[in-house]
Amino acid sequence: MRRGYQPPLLYRQVKRQVRRRVLHLTPPQALILSFIGLSLLGAVLLKLPMASHAHTTWMQALFTAVSASTITGLTVLDVGSHFTLFGQWIVLGLIQLGGIGLLTFGVLIIHLTSGRLTLRNRAAMQDAFNQSGSIDLQHLLRVLFGFIVLTELLGTLLLATQWVPEMGWGKGLFYSFFHAVSAFNNAGFGLASHSLAAYVDNPLINLVIPFLFISGGIGFAVIADLRAKKRFHELTLHTRLMLIGTLAINLIAMLVLLLLEYGNPDTLGALHGWGAKLWASWFQAVAPRSSGFTTMDTAALRPVSAFFIMMLMFIGAGSGSTGGGIKLTTFIILLVATRAFLRQQKTPVVLGRSIEANTIVRALAITIIAVLCVVAGTFILMLTEDGLFIDLAFEVISAVSTTGLSRGVTPGLSIAGQCTMMVLMLIGRVGPLTLAFMLANPRGRAIEYPTGRVNIG
Repeated sequence: MRRGYQPPLLYRQVKRQVRRRVLHLTPPQALILSFIGLSLLGAVLLKLPMASHAHTTWMQALFTAVSASTITGLTVLDVGSHFTLFGQWIVLGLIQLGGIGLLTFGVLIIHLTSGRLTLRNRAAMQDAFNQSGSIDLQHLLRVLFGFIVLTELLGTLLLATQWVPEMGWGKGLFYSFFHAVSAFNNAGFGLASHSLAAYVDNPLINLVIPFLFISGGIGFAVIADLRAKKRFHELTLHTRLMLIGTLAINLIAMLVLLLLEYGNPDTLGALHGWGAKLWASWFQAVAPRSSGFTTMDTAALRPVSAFFIMMLMFIGAGSGSTGGGIKLTTFIILLVATRAFLRQQKTPVVLGRSIEANTIVRALAITIIAVLCVVAGTFILMLTEDGLFIDLAFEVISAVSTTGLSRGVTPGLSIAGQCTMMVLMLIGRVGPLTLAFMLANPRGRAIEYPTGRVNIG
């Protein structure tokens, strides 16, 4: 631009309006627009001829981009065979950006360039991590990125000991890195058409992959708390609930699936030896916590097992993590509040700590919204698609919880069905975060109304 040149007045007015509107976005608005923008950018890149071996429609590109950005894992295409190496790198980039959140990257850049966090940036970070109150976000950022790099690098190196000898250095290392990033971010995208079914009884795969998605799904606030404190009783209530709850729900789920599927000739019944059955039960028990990987054919599960996995997907992973669902602590709070009601206790108590009424309201609101999304999504798919109710409901819950497990319905969805699933995936990724922000910042009423009595139950 030559010296002294002034852009046209219209250009300057449009630029001023765009800057004013962008700077005045609330954190929930910025979060939603970030994921939508990332999905649209990913769709454009995946539509490029160099990104795939065969023709990719705009709907296929958009669905894949939304699924990767929301770290869901549901696909209408086989990522390993349809996309080129360039396309697979695009998918990997969308998973990484969507997993830890675009706002996290934005705030990190602001922090590095300005040396401080503004109130708006601090609110955005609290929204992204589903936190309220005073927390050391700068410290959380440092711990977060250090933990991500170290965990994904460790996962890549461990997986490389399996896949480099099988595939060679180039393909083996990329294969390992792709699955490490996908697992840590609870995305569930794999490069094999049958996920990890070929390694159903492989100890390394059955330990490393779950370690990665449990690490990513337990919540970054928990990781920071564990790093700062050495003794269990010093940990926050949230951290203790997550550790106890994760251990309990994984062991219970493993036992239940082992009993339900033991005699199924299409799943555990086809495996020889207790070792293989236990490994398969373990993987299927922890995978519904939002990871999306599987070592067995999910469509071959008995209906009762599929229903049980639907409940696990709905509960999901930890708050402020790469996982989805209503979150494990939300489920625990609902159980604790129900127990207090049945015992006629005035205040719910867990692990020696009372639970605030506002926390219970948040848990109820998030759960009800998730239930409404599941009901609405299932209703729409029953109108637009052919299939059994449990298969359609399974797919909807998988989308809302951003899990990615499938009973084979998603690849055959109509355009209307794909659009419905994309909306559900976006809601599942940003909905609870947005709701948490709104509930954490209540607006006071100028008018107080008299109390009314309503009969319940």
